[in-house]
Amino acid sequence: MNDPAWTYLADRDLTLGPVSNPEPSDDFTHWRFARDDAGVAWAVLDQQGSGTNTLSQAVLEEFARILDQIEQRAPKALVIRSAKRDGFLAGADISEFRGVTDEAAIRERITSAHAVVDRLEALTIPTIAVMHGYAMGGGLEIALACTQRIAVEGTRFGFPEVQIGLHPGLGGTARFTHLCDPIEAMSAMLTGKSIHDRQAKRMGLVDALVPERHVEAAIAAAVNGDLEQARQGLVGRIKDSAPARRLVARQMRVQAEGRAPSRHYPAPYALIDLWEEHGGDIEAMKQAEIASFARLMLTDTAQNLIRVFFLRQKLKELAGKDAWISQVHVIGAGAMGGDIAAWCAWKGLRTSLSDVKADMIGKAVARAAALYEKIAHGDRLKIRDALDRLIPDSEGHGVASADLVIEAAPEKADLKRRLYADTEPRMKAGAILATNTSSIPLAELREGLARPERLVGIHFFNPVSRLDLVEVVSHDGTDADVAAQARAFVGRIGKLPAPARSAPGFIVNRVLTPYLAEALTLMDEGRAPEVIDKAATDFGMPVGPLELADQVGLDIGLAVAEMLKRELDWPLPEAPQWLKDKVEAGELGKKTGKGIYVWRDGKPVKAHPKQDAEAPDPDLADRLILPMVNTAVAVLREGVNDDPDVIDAAMIFGTGFAPFRGGPLHYARERGVGEVVAALSELARKHGARFEPDAGWDALK
Repeated sequence: MNDPAWTYLADRDLTLGPVSNPEPSDDFTHWRFARDDAGVAWAVLDQQGSGTNTLSQAVLEEFARILDQIEQRAPKALVIRSAKRDGFLAGADISEFRGVTDEAAIRERITSAHAVVDRLEALTIPTIAVMHGYAMGGGLEIALACTQRIAVEGTRFGFPEVQIGLHPGLGGTARFTHLCDPIEAMSAMLTGKSIHDRQAKRMGLVDALVPERHVEAAIAAAVNGDLEQARQGLVGRIKDSAPARRLVARQMRVQAEGRAPSRHYPAPYALIDLWEEHGGDIEAMKQAEIASFARLMLTDTAQNLIRVFFLRQKLKELAGKDAWISQVHVIGAGAMGGDIAAWCAWKGLRTSLSDVKADMIGKAVARAAALYEKIAHGDRLKIRDALDRLIPDSEGHGVASADLVIEAAPEKADLKRRLYADTEPRMKAGAILATNTSSIPLAELREGLARPERLVGIHFFNPVSRLDLVEVVSHDGTDADVAAQARAFVGRIGKLPAPARSAPGFIVNRVLTPYLAEALTLMDEGRAPEVIDKAATDFGMPVGPLELADQVGLDIGLAVAEMLKRELDWPLPEAPQWLKDKVEAGELGKKTGKGIYVWRDGKPVKAHPKQDAEAPDPDLADRLILPMVNTAVAVLREGVNDDPDVIDAAMIFGTGFAPFRGGPLHYARERGVGEVVAALSELARKHGARFEPDAGWDALK
């Protein structure tokens, strides 16, 4: 008992049976396979060349060879586990799906994969999946084919395929709906949301939920038949009857239409059709799943959403991994500053928060507590620890010990410079000063700094807890290591960094502003706000531009538009006088309860557009969307960021630009650069110079 105390608090090693210390083997590249002294076989996945296990073709082929050995000489039981510390199995290798064009080849590939999983299910010995960290997509489908599932506490489960335009494709649609309450199972697949450990246990998705130190005992119980096996109950079987499926499927389609319109997102509706028609017959549903999956794979939606998946990975890679920032101080406890501090504390960083008004800090801490209640899923310890890390600091003492100081004051350059004059002398050597400015060029803000090379922009988007994008903005004198550390910090707190050169509006606000401005112009022309917003949502935007303007704040939108018009000598239309009057009157949008719309219970009150009263204008969507696309081309040409993929990713993850279209620049290429330029030229002829095609279009052809 002479070991240091912290050795007892450290994470336990994973229980890996006889393959804990594997000898080199020529048999398998990605799996470790051995039998223990009790005759139990262990198949442990440790995919080579990857930090995460995925269900690639090579992994499946090797697993088929493991099944060959088991069928030839049956062990007492089979345990399937991951050797990766972060989790079990993340699902299919999405890279193998990019650019596929042959439906027959997809069917053949999926049929072969089904055959492997079916062989696992057909084994007559106990088969036990032991999951930790996460079990997603195809990984969870492998587990569903086992006779029993053991989960380590904290494991997350889910079928996120709908987020890339697909549904489960390895028999998961059938097995999940036959194991658990079929309506709960369908809901999980239709939304793609994660299922947390206790919920999975309640649903019957897992048979045992244990800490890592009890995994060995749980496996022994399963091998000996002493672990109770979850089964679908009578109520679940009734819900899976044909009349019940028909009734519930209609309701599911209505609910899905509100989240993901069928004209843009076919996968949820294909899944509902699959269950409604075949839900009562597991074998028929598995066979129909193959054909449905293959059809979806060839849709533009799936291919573009797969593109979006890789855009996310690209931004993650830009974060790097060497973040040394462990303590943060945030100046300004308003909506943005308070929420930035709350998020940093949630992600494990000691975070102090200051403001000139003590009551603002109190309100920010109350918002943080409410946020933690929502995202902790009942884990009181996590809530307590996060609140302990969030330190009210009205005197700003945390500045002296912070590795990173984030200023989140109102968008006034003079105010920000005064704050820096007070803050910079108190910062420790090597600390980074960051601004959350949404649009002010850093060249304005660095004036007067003793160490301007340590100033960087770290621009979050509202709401901080839900929007993944953070722009990391450098001026021409920013130290390269400072910019790299800022990106690493963004990755450390689970966000996606988009590097940008300092220029008015950076990437997102620069591209978004003409969209909002054109919507205001259309409204000034007499168009109903509901009609304008509907044109945008019909295109695929998550919310219309006028609802978005209310969410951002009419005062902020007006200030950004006026700054961009001034700084860029941009042919934006003048802000309507009625908008200036609303801002003057304090009607700022959602935050004041009234703006373009009246807001009740956090939602805008909208009239239903009368279809007969206002004939649809075929130019309406182009008038809103093409100025964004045109400005994205300008941002690329000017080198605010010189990678079109990063610009597309910034607009998708920062504004929700229709994901199934793959980003504004990708949309332009898919539609045809010549066609888009011609449409812009025609709009310029009709409505003015603001639609003139940018000089950068030639480089995009």
